[in-house]
Amino acid sequence: MAPARARPRVARVLVGALAVVLLVGLTANAAYADPSISEIERRINAVWAGAEPLIEKYNRVHEKYERNKAKQAELLKEVRPFQRQVDLARLRTGFIAAQIYRGGNASALSGILSSGSPKVLAEQLTFLEYTARQQHRQLAGVTEMMREYDEKRAPVDALVAELAKQDADLAARRKVIMDKLDELGQLRLQAYGTTNGTGAYRPWPCPAPDEYLPTKGWKAGQFACQQAGDDYDMGAAGPSAWDCSGLTMAAWQQAGVSLPHNAEDQRHAITSVKRVDLRVGDLVFYYSDLHHVAIYVGNGKVMHAPTWTDKVRMRVLEDVGPVHSYGRPG
Repeated sequence: MAPARARPRVARVLVGALAVVLLVGLTANAAYADPSISEIERRINAVWAGAEPLIEKYNRVHEKYERNKAKQAELLKEVRPFQRQVDLARLRTGFIAAQIYRGGNASALSGILSSGSPKVLAEQLTFLEYTARQQHRQLAGVTEMMREYDEKRAPVDALVAELAKQDADLAARRKVIMDKLDELGQLRLQAYGTTNGTGAYRPWPCPAPDEYLPTKGWKAGQFACQQAGDDYDMGAAGPSAWDCSGLTMAAWQQAGVSLPHNAEDQRHAITSVKRVDLRVGDLVFYYSDLHHVAIYVGNGKVMHAPTWTDKVRMRVLEDVGPVHSYGRPG
């Protein structure tokens, strides 16, 4: 049994140890509740690495969906005259059927038979037979046209239906991703606070004045520079929010060059260039699956729409991510 005077010292040691345990525990809990800036960025980048390829896929599918809806509308426009012919033919058929039902043909036949002239009878019967053959040929022709139209329309309808399903599926996935990114965006705001205006997103001259050339690329690069500080938004192509391929598409559209709204499709649509040959306006593609694109603005810098909760900004080309390749529209 410990001496009586030793007990207070033991108690003090125990209290001190308990305080250390509590301090460590509270510190750990605080770190867990309030992640560091680097941890926030790591989590955002991890989510975004999976989100951006889906967004680019969404853009591609949505573009196909819109194109096929337009194609279907054109096809319906072309077949409208055929449809009117079919409707008229059906009206004539219905009229004949109604006459037969009411005994109209029997009355007409009775009138012919009572004409009293074999020659007139023969002529009238020949006319009726000719009329019937003409109606039959006309109806058969229109029916054949409609059959051909239905054959042509069926694959388009099937494709539009399939794309509509894909569009809905991607929209549902978008919501899940955006909900997560919204949460991470709040953490980013907590870590960094508010931004300090356009200068934070365009800290260098943009485009680089010493690389000026009177080209379409310069016009495209200048447009991209002017969007610094605009919001990122999935599938957006302006006028005040953008995703990565939406920004590059719109920039080159200002220069009179059309590009698809998808980074991978943009890469396949333009000519390759080397790093040493880059000019203002050229496009820089990132990652092995080509899910991100930026626009070169000179002096080793690019403008790009980086990620959800972020803004269109200027960055050093290599700092955006692993470069896949370079290309020049127009």
